[in-house]
Amino acid sequence: MPLSFRPLIMNPVDLPPELSTPALSDELRTEIAAEANRCVACGLCLPHCPTYRITQSEADSPRGRIALMGGAMSGRIPMNARFALHMDRCLTCRACEAACPSGVHFGELIDKTRAVLHSPETDLPEAASRARPHWLRKFLGRELISKPRRIESLRPFFRFYQSTGLQKGLRQFRLLNKTKLALLEAQLWLVDKPCNSDGEAGARTWQEIYPNNGRQRGEVGLFLGCVARLTDTPTINAAIAVLNRLGYTVHVPRLQTCCGALHQHGGELKEAQKLVNRNMAAFEGLGLQAIISTASGCGAHLAEQFAASSRQTWQERQAAVRGNEAHAVNSIPNSQAGSLAARVMDISAFLAVAEGWDDVRLKPLPCKIAVHEPCTLRNILRGSTHPYKLLARIPEARVVPLEGNAQCCGAAGTYFLDQPRMAQALLDDKLGALKDSGAHYLATSNVGCAMHMAGGAYRAGLKIEVVHPVTMLARQMV
Repeated sequence: MPLSFRPLIMNPVDLPPELSTPALSDELRTEIAAEANRCVACGLCLPHCPTYRITQSEADSPRGRIALMGGAMSGRIPMNARFALHMDRCLTCRACEAACPSGVHFGELIDKTRAVLHSPETDLPEAASRARPHWLRKFLGRELISKPRRIESLRPFFRFYQSTGLQKGLRQFRLLNKTKLALLEAQLWLVDKPCNSDGEAGARTWQEIYPNNGRQRGEVGLFLGCVARLTDTPTINAAIAVLNRLGYTVHVPRLQTCCGALHQHGGELKEAQKLVNRNMAAFEGLGLQAIISTASGCGAHLAEQFAASSRQTWQERQAAVRGNEAHAVNSIPNSQAGSLAARVMDISAFLAVAEGWDDVRLKPLPCKIAVHEPCTLRNILRGSTHPYKLLARIPEARVVPLEGNAQCCGAAGTYFLDQPRMAQALLDDKLGALKDSGAHYLATSNVGCAMHMAGGAYRAGLKIEVVHPVTMLARQMV
């Protein structure tokens, strides 16, 4: 591994005189400590952890992080800058959770610990407080990511930026150098327009209903996400086209918003819950057979949070929806609301069991397709086999797994911005495997992973297209 990460060892001098955390909620502290105590420190998680594999530091392993969390919540160790570093280095890939024989909910542990760590109410040393998210990051998350319609309003700007050659010039002369803005810009795909009722890209915004073509086989909802509705428009258009072709009417509720995963993993649990509530209100009462996501990260978060939120009353969720939009949703019993979680499906999982394939003909594609398995699809949704089954429908296509699929690619939401060295080390492994694969295409089911790897492949000069499996199917449909 070209990069070296020196393990950080806590010394007695790091301990502050007072280790108590009176500003923390006793309930939250108790929840974290109780779940951390379920870890038996067996070490079976260690080989599955990407950060431990690179640093070989116990503090960067799931077992080590759990020990740190439990110690911090009980006041045995300080929540200082070193503690914050080991928490923030976690990718939340949850490979450890999938391998844990004790069933420790590591995802909940790390999210709640970050909520404590990043809370302004928590009295932290100055060095540790600097680890909290920058005010600009919080502002963009609250005023842009949480309100995807504002993201969509930027579509004309980005299309102008790309069509006039400004993007090409900016990249060619490296005007952004190695700033975080350069990392973001490098991942920007070609921005397209939403499709209209005829399936052609050219509409200003998404329609609320896309009628099926021919025989009616069911009605499904489509979750757009936030950034994906701008940067991954071709995948969303392809999903609508394929679903319509198979006989499914697609609903795209205007009330839907960001899934909240970025906020959840950043420790902003209350903001994340608000977004979950709004999405539940958007999809409830439509009588949908499934709620489909083209991004496994969004789908995994929706499924888990819908299940957790089903314990709330309808009135509590409805109260979270502001303004006149609240009146656009019909009230349904809480028992039905809980079933929403069961209906959330990744697009590949749904298409693997969907009807209508007998009426569809696909053109041959005599090429090699390497399949990347996103962590959320593999470790949370447990649906990594579905893209293979889907792509196997394409005649003459050679579908193979990308070597190293058990390890994270390093994108992990905003991780590539917050931990660029670690993210690059993980990306280099993927690019090496991609180069050795000899594949013509890389198929992946999560937009964040796709943008991260496509940007890396472009910079490395690899002539390979990164594409969603559903997009490949749509292209081959006759």
